[in-house]
Formats: sequence, C-alpha cells, structure tokens
Amino acid sequence: MATTPEARLLLIGRSLRAFADGYVAVLLPAYLLALGFGQIDVGLLSTATLAGSAAATLAIGAVGHRWASRRLLLLAALLMVATGLGFAGLSSFWPLMVVALVGTLNPSSGDVSVFLPVEHARLAHAATGDARTVLFARYSLAGALCAALGALAAAVPAWLTARYNVGLLNALRAMFGLYALIGALVGWLYRRLPMSDGPVSAAPAPLGPSRSIVIRLAALFSVDAFAGGLVVNSLMSLWLFERFGFTLAQAGAFFFWTGLLAAGSQLAAPAVARRFGLLNTMVFTHIPSSCCLIAAALVPDLHLALALLFLRSALSQMDVPTRTAYVMAVVTPPERTAAASFTAVPRSLASAASPTLAGAWMAAGLLSAPLIACGALKIAYDLALLFSFRHLKASGEKE
Repeated sequence: MATTPEARLLLIGRSLRAFADGYVAVLLPAYLLALGFGQIDVGLLSTATLAGSAAATLAIGAVGHRWASRRLLLLAALLMVATGLGFAGLSSFWPLMVVALVGTLNPSSGDVSVFLPVEHARLAHAATGDARTVLFARYSLAGALCAALGALAAAVPAWLTARYNVGLLNALRAMFGLYALIGALVGWLYRRLPMSDGPVSAAPAPLGPSRSIVIRLAALFSVDAFAGGLVVNSLMSLWLFERFGFTLAQAGAFFFWTGLLAAGSQLAAPAVARRFGLLNTMVFTHIPSSCCLIAAALVPDLHLALALLFLRSALSQMDVPTRTAYVMAVVTPPERTAAASFTAVPRSLASAASPTLAGAWMAAGLLSAPLIACGALKIAYDLALLFSFRHLKASGEKE
C-alpha cells in the first residue's frame, strides 16, 4: 500500500515522539530518585502525566471539531517543547507535578498523548478497510520501533557520566532538553501538513449515531488502560531496579528488545486480522500475553522472568493497530475525531489512576502485585470485549 505524503509526515512525527517517550519512560524514575523523591512520588508524577493527557484529550473531543487539526497538532508540539524545558529546569516536587499535569510526558509504552486522536482521525481518511488496518499498523510499528531505540538511549546519561565526567543529574536533565528539541522538530514537520482535515463529507463532527457504541467501547477500554497503568514503563523500570538490581543501561536494553518484539507483533497484526477479524485478533493475542505477565511476576528466576516478559511483548501489542482500526470502522467518518478522543480519554483517565496505587504497593514491599493485578484485569477486559461486540461487524471486514 502506497503511503500518502500527509500520512508519511504523521508517521515521521509519531516516530520522533516515540523515540523521546522511549527513553523518558526509562529515565523518569531514575531522574526522580536522583532528585531525592521516593517510589510513591514516582507513582504520583506518573499519574499526573496520564491525568493531564486525559484532560487535554477530552478537550479535543469536546471542541476539537471546531479547530483545524493542523493547528491542534502544532499547539501539541509547542506543549511538548514546554514540557521538556520544564522537567530539565525544575527540581521541586510541586512545580514538576504541574508540568507533568499540563504537559505531554508519557511514562507508558503506548501513546497516550494529546496528539493521538487528531493523528488517528487524519490517518483514517487516508485508507479504508484492510488498507486502513495496514496504515494503522505502520503507525504503531513506527512508534514501537522508535520507542525501542529510545529505550537504548536511556544509557546515554551513564555514558556521559563515565566518558566526560558529567554529573548524572545534569546528564539526565540534558535528556529532557533533548525531549524539548524533538518537540520543536515535530512542530516543524506538522507545519507542512495541509490545512484540510479530509473530504468535506467527512468533516469532523461531535458524536451522534455511533454514541452508544463508543460509550461501550470506552468503558471497556478504560478497564484495559487501568490495568496497563499498573505496569507503565516507568514503573516496570522501577520493578527491574528494585527486584533484580538492573542498571539504567540494562533497563534500556530490556525495553529495546521488548520494543522490537512489540513492533514485530504489530507488523503481523494486519495479516492476522485479515484472516481472523479485528476483534478476534485483539482478544486472542491479548489473553496469552496477560498470562505471561502474571507468570513473570511469580517466578523467582531472572532469566525465566525475562523470557516470559519477552513472550508477552511479542503478543501484547498486536491489539493496538487492530483496536484503532476497529474504532474507526464502527463509527461514521464525521465522528472519527470525536470517537478517537472519547475512547482515548477514559483510557488516559483510567491509566492515570493506577500508577499511584502501583507505587504504593511497591513502597509497601509488594513489588510484583502490580504485574499480577494487571494481568488479571486485562484477561477480564478481553473476555468482556469479546462477549459484548462479537456480533458487531466492522465495515470493510469480510463476512
């Protein structure tokens, strides 16, 4: 499938943001610990970043149809610049909390930012049916690969400290400065997007005919997101630091390989979806990955735990492009921006509630409790999703 110039710009922008998110998710707990904060503080700041993304995404869903999507993307890029500069220049808890709340920082392995609904809506106009699934798979694949490379970049502060005698804290601050620079580059790219949001017949509109479907999907997606918030990358890094004594470089390497495996699963998703359907692909690849996560939390051996986590990564992200394609296929074209927003907002809100809980469990010595709870909740979500939507055929799918 040929990629349109507009889609290509969106894919490049997604890749750049994913690279920045990849190393920030690993470095965030190390940075906060270096500033003198504790495990609960890491959870609270992770919660603030997700809650802020939810609020911004909700605003886009409510009034975003009144604005050109290009303008919204440029404003989001400006906010990304401000976020990086804020984290690079501040040291006190409450100022950092404010920046986390209003900024674009992403402590998770997926994209939960304000960019998401606008990019999804613009990509949805570029293809239909199976081709749309392929395009969203490319979008997710680009994000996963670049996030994996970003995770490797988490070793840069330690390298700077050893090679150039730079203080670790200053090296960590420099990485947040790089985050701001990447935000500026994303803004430059999105200035080249056309002003038009797609065909006139598909001009953005509030939710209407598809409201009930979107509400049910949003409710179920929130369960999945709450579970995922228990093991966002910043908290998984903390788990690896505390349970197995990982260094920053080792954690970065771990997230690099899990990112590559996740990218491979997203690359395979369109072919699997063509054969088994979007919904079946979402559910029956997700359940085994959740079982692997629970098992990894329980086994005492490092190598076995890592093997299970790698297997989980090879399966867990196959639902990402298929989920997005499914939402875009079961709503009318004018509702796509609103649908993307209103399914993303509950995910962000729900995921924002759980990192604090996970941090509290870890602080209490229950290091593996977040992983077990995450796996159990995700299995319940998958079964509920299958039961609720098994009779709803997405447009473009073969009978």
